[in-house]
Amino acid sequence: MAGPKVSQQNIAQSITLLLPAFLLPIVHPGAMCSPGKEYGRADDRWLHSDPTIVALELLTVLLDGLLALVLVYAIVKDKHYRHFIQIILCTCELYGGWMTFCPEWLVGSPNLNTDNWLYLWVYLVFFNGIWVLVPGILMWQSWLSLKRLHQVKKKPQ
Repeated sequence: MAGPKVSQQNIAQSITLLLPAFLLPIVHPGAMCSPGKEYGRADDRWLHSDPTIVALELLTVLLDGLLALVLVYAIVKDKHYRHFIQIILCTCELYGGWMTFCPEWLVGSPNLNTDNWLYLWVYLVFFNGIWVLVPGILMWQSWLSLKRLHQVKKKPQ
């Protein structure tokens, strides 16, 4: 089943990439991990610790990281709250993506490097598109599961 693998990857990615990338500069100003520097070529806000980006990513790492751990536990132990947590986590991811890019689009994308094909289509569209596609698929999975549960409950016994 694809659901648990995606959730486990989300946890691993959040812990190994996002946590150091955003906590290290807080503890040691001026420090930045290499993935953050590389992505900063496409989105300048990541190079100068834009307060909105830092706030969103701290929330992502702390809240979404915890939710991802709870979700993996719920999947492994087949808990009744699995889809509730999955929907919340997916909503958080989609909201974070929207709040990362919508304000930038509204002011003409001055911090996004849209002149370079690689940075626009690979870094900005493809890599960020994954963070829309995966939560969308998982929300659809939860929708279908909850729909089946409701249909079973409504059947006369």
